Amino acid sequence: MTDTTLAEHKAHEHKIGKLQEFLKQIIYGGNDGIVTTFAIVAGFAGAGAEGAAQIGGIAVLLFGIANLLADATAMGLGEFLSARSEQDVYKATRDKELHEIKHNPDMERAEMIEILEERGVSDADAKQLTDVLERNPEFMADFMMQYEIGMADPSGDDPAMNGLATFIAFIIFGSVPLIPYFILEPVSLTFHLSVLATFLALVTLGLLRWKVTNETMIRCVGETVLVGGICAIVAYGVGLAFAA
Repeated sequence: MTDTTLAEHKAHEHKIGKLQEFLKQIIYGGNDGIVTTFAIVAGFAGAGAEGAAQIGGIAVLLFGIANLLADATAMGLGEFLSARSEQDVYKATRDKELHEIKHNPDMERAEMIEILEERGVSDADAKQLTDVLERNPEFMADFMMQYEIGMADPSGDDPAMNGLATFIAFIIFGSVPLIPYFILEPVSLTFHLSVLATFLALVTLGLLRWKVTNETMIRCVGETVLVGGICAIVAYGVGLAFAA
C-alpha cells in the first residue's frame, strides 16, 4: 500500500463531519436552549392564560429573547472555559506522568505490565511491550493517561469553536418556542402551538443525534424528547405553583 493510498484510506474511513465533531455541543446547547426559553413561556401559561395576555405578547418575547441571549452567552462561555480547563488538567496530569516515567521507572513498569495483563496480554508479551514503550516515554505517557488514569486527550478540541457551537445551537433551538408569539396574540392557542413547536424541536434534536450515531432512531428521539419534556413539565409546574 503506497503512502498516498494509505492517506486516502485514512481520510475516507475516519472522516468526521461537523455534526459528529460538535454533536455534544449541539445536543447540550440545543436542549438547554429549548427548555430555557420554553420555561419563560410555560411560566406565564402556568400562571394562567390571562397572565400572558395581561402583560402582552411583546413582553413575553422580551423576557424570552433576553433570557435566550443571556443564557446562550453564559452557556457558550461556560463550554469554552470547560474545554480549556479540561486541556489544562490533561496537560498537568500528563507532565506528572512523564516525570514518574523518568524518575520512578520501576513502579511505572510494574503498572504498565499490570495494565496489559488485565487486558488479556500474556506476561511475556506484556514485558516485551513494556520494554518497547519504555524506549518511547512520550507514547508511554499517552498510553498511561488513557488506560491507567482514564483521561482522553482533548488537545484536538478547539475551545473557542466548542463554545461557539454551543452558543449557536442554544440560539437556534431556543428560538423555536417563541416563534408562535412572534406571529399570534398571547392566547391559549398560542401556548399550545409553542408546546407543539417545542416538541418538534426536541424531535429534530433527537434526529440529529440519530444521524451521527449508530444508535436506533427510537432511542435517540425518545431520550431527547423525554429529557427535554421532563424539564418543560417542571417549568410549567413552577408557573402553576406560583399561580396557586
